[in-house]
Amino acid sequence: MLNNIKGLSSYERGIFLFFGALIPILTKHILYKYSFLNALFYIIMEYQMKTKLFLIIVCAVFSLPLYAYENGTELAQAVYDRPDGRNAFSSGLMVLVEKGHKPRVRKLYTFREDRKNGDMASLIRFEKPADIKNTGLLTVDYKSDKETDQWIFLPAIKKARRISSSRKGGHFVGSDILYEDLRDRKVSADKHRLLGEKSINGVKALLLESIPVDPDNSVYSKKISWIHPKSLVALRVDFYQGGNKPVKRTLVKKLEKKQGYWTVMNSVAIDLKNHHETHLRMDKVLYDKNIPSDLFSLRYLEDPQREIQIIRNISGQ
Repeated sequence: MLNNIKGLSSYERGIFLFFGALIPILTKHILYKYSFLNALFYIIMEYQMKTKLFLIIVCAVFSLPLYAYENGTELAQAVYDRPDGRNAFSSGLMVLVEKGHKPRVRKLYTFREDRKNGDMASLIRFEKPADIKNTGLLTVDYKSDKETDQWIFLPAIKKARRISSSRKGGHFVGSDILYEDLRDRKVSADKHRLLGEKSINGVKALLLESIPVDPDNSVYSKKISWIHPKSLVALRVDFYQGGNKPVKRTLVKKLEKKQGYWTVMNSVAIDLKNHHETHLRMDKVLYDKNIPSDLFSLRYLEDPQREIQIIRNISGQ
């Protein structure tokens, strides 16, 4: 029977052996009319004296991490596959904070869609203030190795412009969010290493290091993420551009469950060199609504008025 568990992880093997030893013993004593607690107490007292195997199994199981992954790639894949709905709509504020200056507040909304063919698309639109109103960004990520397409719509020229891959390190509308940050990144694009566990604000997290397989494929030389084991959300990410010190850090300030999906409601991106911050504060997030796929097109990007009725429809659902 032991041959059948070779394909299991160390965590699963420990659970298998533990319950394989425990269940027959519990059954025996319960059948003799012991209560569950009395039976369990009796078992521990009896078998800790009679066999070392039982204690070894118990110690092995309870010393294992509660959330065990064989390696960094397995954890990275779990994070990538985290359930987040077939589509989503959100609205909120982007606040730019710079020391010595008054915070700049921008109102925005976003749409996202995971397509049946494996492609993904997102649309970001600003509503206020006047100097950025109607500015939009359309991003389409492909399941294949095709390069991500990004277009930005600038009301002043009334036309969308394509963002080339050479500009993926550019700052989106003067924020601390780069165009690359708004693109999907496949697990296979990086080499992943599990560094262990660390606590962030009293919450235990799994530390994941990710280094690009192709250095030219990213503006970052390395990322270290603090992954919340239960939600599989990165509570903190440190971004490196060579050297031993991060140049940027993102932090999750508020995490909630919306319609059964873990959702970041408040986050911040910090430029550690210039001490500039970009806060994203969501006041509404809706999942799995009737969002038409043609919304994610240049036609809609260049005509913001088309989105108004869609927002009304999904908000009333």
